[in-house]
Amino acid sequence: MLNPWRLSLLSRLDTLGTVRAVAKAANLSASSVSQQLAVLEAETRTRLLERTGRRVRLTPAGRMLARRAREILDHMDTVEAELRGLGEGPAGLVRLGAFQSAIHTIAVPAVNRLARSHPRLQIELLELEPHVSMPALRVGDADVIVTTTDFVEQPLGPDIDLVPLATDPIVLVVPPGHPAAGRGPADLAAYASEPWAFDVPQSYMANLATRLCREAGFEPRVIARFSNYMMTLQHVEAGLSIALLPGLAVDRRYRVTTRELATPVDRSITAAIRRGSAPRAAVDLVLEAIRSHPELPL
Repeated sequence: MLNPWRLSLLSRLDTLGTVRAVAKAANLSASSVSQQLAVLEAETRTRLLERTGRRVRLTPAGRMLARRAREILDHMDTVEAELRGLGEGPAGLVRLGAFQSAIHTIAVPAVNRLARSHPRLQIELLELEPHVSMPALRVGDADVIVTTTDFVEQPLGPDIDLVPLATDPIVLVVPPGHPAAGRGPADLAAYASEPWAFDVPQSYMANLATRLCREAGFEPRVIARFSNYMMTLQHVEAGLSIALLPGLAVDRRYRVTTRELATPVDRSITAAIRRGSAPRAAVDLVLEAIRSHPELPL
C-alpha cells in the first residue's frame, strides 16, 4: 500500500527540484528525505529516481507517480472533509495563501465572513508572496492562493485554474511635504537621485520596481529593503526614502502621499487552485468568499 507521506515527498521533489529543497520545506534532513524516497521505491518496486552527478531527478515513472500523488492526496483530503461534514455542511481545513497586501484587504475579511457563516470550516491563513505561493499550491501546502499572474518568474501551466479578482495600480509613495507630493502622474525619471526603499531581492515588487526604474533610465539607489510593507511605509513616512508599492499595500494609517505613474502599471490580482483536484465544497466556499469581496478594485 502506498504511503501518503512518502507520496507527498515525491510530489514535492517534482515541484521543488532538489532533495535539499524538499527537506527544507518538510522540515527534515536531506538524508531522511532520501531514505523515505528509497523506501517508496521499494514499496512500488519501481525505479523512481536516477542520479545525475551530485543530484537526483525523477525517472519517467517517478514523474508519473509524483503527479498522480497530488491527485491521490487531494482526494484523501476531500474524503476526510466529507466525513467530518456529513449532514452539517462544508467542514475541514482549507489552507489559504495570500501575498502581504492582500492579507488584510482580501483574505482576512473573507475569513471573518466564513467564520460567522460556516463555523465548522477551518481556514489556515498563510502569508505567501507570489514567488512562493505558486510552488506551495502545486505541492499541496496551500489549497487556494491569492497571487498575481504578472510574476513571470513563476510561469503558469495547465495544472492551475485561475479566477480573476481585480486590478491594482502600482503607485509612487513619498513622505508628506516631499517635493514629489504634488498632483498629477509621476514621471519616475525625475526621481533618479532619490533614496529608495525596496522589497527583498527576487520578490515580485523588488523585481518590478527595479525594472520600472531602469526603464525610466536610472539605477535606483536602494538604502533599505523590507519584507513588510508596513515597515516600508514607516520608512517613507519618516522622510528617509520613497517607494513603489501596490495600491492595496498603502495603509491609510500612515502619513504618506501616493501618486499614479505617468506610464500606468497595474498588477492583476488572481485566485488560483489546482486543476484536476477532487471537488471540495470547503475550497469552493473560500474561493467564493474571496471573489465576493465588496471592496476589490475591479
